[in-house]
Amino acid sequence: MEIFMYSEKETRWLAARDPVLGKAIAKIGPLRREVIPDLFEALARSIVNQQISDKAARTIWGRLETRIGEVTPATVARLEPEDLHGCGMSLRKAGYLQCAARAASEGRLSAEEFAGLPDDEVIRRLTALPGVGVWTAEMLMIFSMQRPDVVSFGDAAIRRGIMRLYGLQTLGRTEFDVYRSRWSPHGSVASFYLWVVAHRKEW
Repeated sequence: MEIFMYSEKETRWLAARDPVLGKAIAKIGPLRREVIPDLFEALARSIVNQQISDKAARTIWGRLETRIGEVTPATVARLEPEDLHGCGMSLRKAGYLQCAARAASEGRLSAEEFAGLPDDEVIRRLTALPGVGVWTAEMLMIFSMQRPDVVSFGDAAIRRGIMRLYGLQTLGRTEFDVYRSRWSPHGSVASFYLWVVAHRKEW
């Protein structure tokens, strides 16, 4: 299992910039977040997982691996949409997955090429693929590409974590951007802690 690489350097920096978040970091302690470095695999899993439970997603992925072995652009491209549908995914998702496989085969889903691009351009290119919205692109940037400065306004848990941490009743985009700029360039690590704050029953 590979994990997102960060250290006390990032958490100390965040604590110095934002003492409120710093207290949360100290209370929660170090976090380990799994990443999938292969961008196609990460996107394929994201497509499979859309709008279904984790258990259902694991079942579908297991059927897919049983049918084709390793899930790669080449093995997916050999299948018909009906074959993917037979693994338990909708025909719409099957189409999304095959489009992703074609993009990867054609070099349009290259982590190496994306590495030299700014975040907004990576989002633009990823969201040009069918079935990939901004939130999905941002999650790929964190959990596959390990981009260091991603805080997603489209993530309800991130917004909830900010509101709980700072005692806010509402959170608009302008105020959100103030917090995000405060944590830059280590926004991804801030996101990890905001997710914990959002999901704990008591804070």
